[in-house]
Amino acid sequence: MAGISTSGPGAIRLKRGTEDVPVVLNGDRTDDERVTLVVTNTGDRPVQIGSHLHLPDANAALSFDRDAAHGFRLDVPSGTSRRFEPGASAEVEAVALRGRRRVPGLQRGKPDGGALDRVPTSPEVPGGPGGTTAPGDLSPSGTTTPEEG
Repeated sequence: MAGISTSGPGAIRLKRGTEDVPVVLNGDRTDDERVTLVVTNTGDRPVQIGSHLHLPDANAALSFDRDAAHGFRLDVPSGTSRRFEPGASAEVEAVALRGRRRVPGLQRGKPDGGALDRVPTSPEVPGGPGGTTAPGDLSPSGTTTPEEG
């Protein structure tokens, strides 16, 4: 297991006497919980994807089948990442997220694969720039935005 970290994030610690036994990550996953994707970096800078990022939320410069990747993450050790150089393509293995395959707050689509009703183009913060407010207007009663004076 040369090159494998035995301390820190993503460390693999083996019981004494089992050092020669192969370690299989996500070995309990079924074929339905695995997908192979070809990822191409169409940008001009390297891009990394971390071990637990919901793949469809990866950098837009990465070209791959985001629909097929919905509910999946890279099949790499926890705490590690995969780097994609500009113009390069690589085949990657991905495994399904456990549970409902949802990552609240990060997904760009609904769990069933449908589009969101509305995709914000910028963060909406109560009383933020230009007086924008969060959906449902979280402003205290009786307050005004800068435009209202």
